[in-house]
Amino acid sequence: MAEEIINRVANSKLKTIDLEEFYPSGNRIVFDITEWLYEGLILREKDFREQVSNHNWKQYQDSYIAISSSSEAIIPSWAYLLLTTRLNSYAKKVVVGDLALLETVIFQEIIDNLDVSEYQDAPVIIKGCSNKPIPQSAYTMLISKIQSVVKSIMFGEACSNVPLFKKK
Repeated sequence: MAEEIINRVANSKLKTIDLEEFYPSGNRIVFDITEWLYEGLILREKDFREQVSNHNWKQYQDSYIAISSSSEAIIPSWAYLLLTTRLNSYAKKVVVGDLALLETVIFQEIIDNLDVSEYQDAPVIIKGCSNKPIPQSAYTMLISKIQSVVKSIMFGEACSNVPLFKKK
């Protein structure tokens, strides 16, 4: 006689947090300011402002933008700020830096706004595998957010996890 297979993980109080489920849709774009510099090295204010005025900003609608410079040029702060004033009307988020910083900032906001009440006194497993670019710092931010309310924290999958924290 065959015994019924019981899924003990599904029946447990274990809560899974998969950061990939929180990954927001939208293009991630690096806006390289170098293309608007004279000979790729010098920012001429008049020319730069003209580029800003004539640029099609609508193409960044609902995108996430990382403003950067691929050259060794010294870019004045106001240039990044001017670009941000134009991008803010269309983009979901604008940062000065690379795509890694952009993802970190996006996830900082997501985790800051995460309601942790459902994890109160529960064992939690943070899913580690992801097909999307979840920054490593997002996992540390998540632990900082939930550690004071959970019973325990594990990392990985329910079948093979690494214990990280257990409330005393």
